[in-house]
Amino acid sequence: MRILTRLAFVSSAAAIILAATMAAAQTPANVDWTSYAADDAGSRFKPLDQINASNFSNLEVAWRYKTDHNGNHPEYKLEGTPLEVGGVLYATAGTRRGVIALDAVTGELLWVHGEKEGARGAAAPRQLSGRGLSYWTDGKGDERILYVTPGYQLICLDAKTGVRIPTFGNKGAVDLKADDDQKIFPDLTTGEIGLHAAPTVAGDELLVGSAFREGFTPSSHNNNKGSARAYDIRTGKKLWEFHTIPQKGEPGYETWFDDSAQNTGNTGVWAQITADTDAGLAYLPVEAPTSDFFGGMRKGNNLYSGSLVAVDLKTGKMKWFFQFIHHDIWDYDMSSAPLLMDITVNGKPVKAVAEPSKMGYLYVFDRITGKPVWPIPEKKVEIGKVPGEWYAPTQPIPSKPAAYARTGVGTDDLIDFTPEMHQKALELVKKYKLGPIYTPPVLSNANGPLATLTVGVANGGTNWPGGSFNPENHTVYVFACNACLSPTALTPPPPGMTDLPLVEGMAGQKITMVNAAGAGDGADAQPAKKAPPVAPAAGGGGGYNALTVDGLPLLKPPYSTISAINLDTGNIEWTVPHGATPDYIRNNPALKGVNIANTGGVSATGVANFSIGTLVTKSLVIAGDGDTTTAPGRPRGAMLRAYDQKTGKEVGSVLMPAAQSGSPMTYMVNGKQYIVVAVSGGNYSGEYICYALPDNG
Repeated sequence: MRILTRLAFVSSAAAIILAATMAAAQTPANVDWTSYAADDAGSRFKPLDQINASNFSNLEVAWRYKTDHNGNHPEYKLEGTPLEVGGVLYATAGTRRGVIALDAVTGELLWVHGEKEGARGAAAPRQLSGRGLSYWTDGKGDERILYVTPGYQLICLDAKTGVRIPTFGNKGAVDLKADDDQKIFPDLTTGEIGLHAAPTVAGDELLVGSAFREGFTPSSHNNNKGSARAYDIRTGKKLWEFHTIPQKGEPGYETWFDDSAQNTGNTGVWAQITADTDAGLAYLPVEAPTSDFFGGMRKGNNLYSGSLVAVDLKTGKMKWFFQFIHHDIWDYDMSSAPLLMDITVNGKPVKAVAEPSKMGYLYVFDRITGKPVWPIPEKKVEIGKVPGEWYAPTQPIPSKPAAYARTGVGTDDLIDFTPEMHQKALELVKKYKLGPIYTPPVLSNANGPLATLTVGVANGGTNWPGGSFNPENHTVYVFACNACLSPTALTPPPPGMTDLPLVEGMAGQKITMVNAAGAGDGADAQPAKKAPPVAPAAGGGGGYNALTVDGLPLLKPPYSTISAINLDTGNIEWTVPHGATPDYIRNNPALKGVNIANTGGVSATGVANFSIGTLVTKSLVIAGDGDTTTAPGRPRGAMLRAYDQKTGKEVGSVLMPAAQSGSPMTYMVNGKQYIVVAVSGGNYSGEYICYALPDNG
């Protein structure tokens, strides 16, 4: 017996050593992260496993880069995800959206590039450092970095030097305002249009979208219009432009009643674009039109707002589309990069595209034909009573996968730590309208209803960081804000504010034109320098109201979650709270003696940080906290956490000095794996932090 046991042990040990040797042999010494979401498919995945469950908590800071001097003042909202190619890390940084190149191993600054845009930059609707940039090479030595400035210029740089490529556009730049099919109103300097997303490289084409100002209420319903465009990556020549609001004679124009397509704006493509170069298709996630909560000036279903549109990469012609929200009056937009996956459903291979959403649903289609993988039937929804509004009688609701986030607000969603708290919550909501997803906004009345209580609108379930997926196990991993409570209501605007008859706001509240930090899809206004950002009250463009019970969020936990959704089956494999129970909840006197399980992160105003991106490696899902907390045995800060992909169990964490504000990425140089994440917020200015294992493992 002893001999057999020893032989078994030796055999087992040999097998482990052999497996480890084979794994090491299969992992190249250098693994790059060449685009914003790792690849054109949007996966945020690298099959690296040097950093794993057994050692994640041993991570140490390899280097750090503060962005304070990349601009005219420090930035407190750094949302970038860097690229890494050939041992060089490239990132956007600072209030002027400069570009930096760092040694990916040491963090040494190699070069920096910046554009001073003067009045045009100051008037930009999408300011600060943005979310990233793009890399392209012809494979023969021509390497380029491309990005969009706050003033909406497309800049092409030599990746080796940071100097403009003179043969691209006009001395290395394309003026995206001047090159638009429409005449930008009122002029190229102050005209409202921009972009904070990274351009998408698709072969030798570069795809760029469009975005507008935050704050819910434009000064006119006839704002500038959004679009998506393709450019020749060598010359900067425009190849095509897709009109997200169809022009007269184009398909979809008839869905804007009374020719309202001609005097409606926005409907941009501000989320990341993905592309399947083999299929020759680009996938455009399209936002809502003007205005976010009142659509009386644009009656009809309003194509292609709230849609995923697949267009031909060479011509920009629409191949198929699916409209997620007919006549959007909730500011749902389409906030996330489409995920391009090859899956197997009922034994048959499917080239799929999956779209995470603010609604908390993952919509899954055949990405070649546009046919839903599982039925998405139209279901009747409530018709509202706001004067002058037009209502879609049905909305498409996926039969599978099930919702991975809270989709509406009912009495069962209210705080229930104790029966007394639940009763207080019931009293608090008596003047509000409750209901399932697509319950329409109300005309606010001081005697009730004040507003419709909704979740997801403007700010969650999944927002601009989008999801990630492992192409090896066909599983999507998505963060969701499960507590993003938004009272939505309409009220007449103050004189001179806008030509819209009704704006978002509640009776008795002062309505002002605001570009609110944290509003909508992640506004570019900076959080306060000396204190954590406080979400403004509903009305005036903020969209949030601090509805609390004993200082606690009105909705019950979990507040922030990460879910794993298997797309071979359409089943949610697991959902876990993400982040730590905040100090103000853990230490609340009203909860003394009450056993509170981990709630997940949520701010003091009851709004979870909705800007959390996930990174997927061979076996881990990695994401940082959206808030700072205290805990025994460590300084105050936020944790970068690792979860087991199969079970959702947290298997390791490492301290960050501030909350995650940009999605993490990973790469390997000379056989060593690194993880980089952007942190900022409150009184902590933007910083890229690189983690790696100590040399002794």
